[in-house]
Amino acid sequence: MSKDWMILMQQQNQLAKVMETNQATEKFGLILSEEDARLILEERKNTLLEQRRVEFGGGIAPKIIYEFCDSDFIDQNNYTETIVRLQEIFYLFKNEVMDEMTDDELLHLMREQFEEICFGDLEYLEGTCLANFAQAVRAGYGGYKERDGYGEYSKFDDVKHWDYELYLEALRDLCWR
Repeated sequence: MSKDWMILMQQQNQLAKVMETNQATEKFGLILSEEDARLILEERKNTLLEQRRVEFGGGIAPKIIYEFCDSDFIDQNNYTETIVRLQEIFYLFKNEVMDEMTDDELLHLMREQFEEICFGDLEYLEGTCLANFAQAVRAGYGGYKERDGYGEYSKFDDVKHWDYELYLEALRDLCWR
């Protein structure tokens, strides 16, 4: 009986922490309902089981919310789903980097790539950006520690990206022919 009471108290505490994020996210037009918060926590539990991870404390969801709440690629329509997916990606890559990176280092890396390389594409974040970086970490790379996860991905980015100026130049050439 006392175990059930303790679990219930822990769940209520986690729910309260997720709901508290609304105070910070409201100014970005993002609000979680209690139902949304419960869904995020339920998916957290499922992902932890799937990834065979144990977590103590309030969980990563509030940190993810604070890290990503001002993203140009998150709005109220995709907010809950995006947080759930980012949570899944986070736990997957904690395993992929063999827990070498701190939570903050991984979150900073994820956020930077989400905004600047992936332009909000979660599949690209998971399948390319973080996969390449995790491979480097597993091979012994630790340079991210000096910069807390910021500004590191370009060293491992093997994908050619659009050069906006080159695109405009080519477009001008096509239009003047």
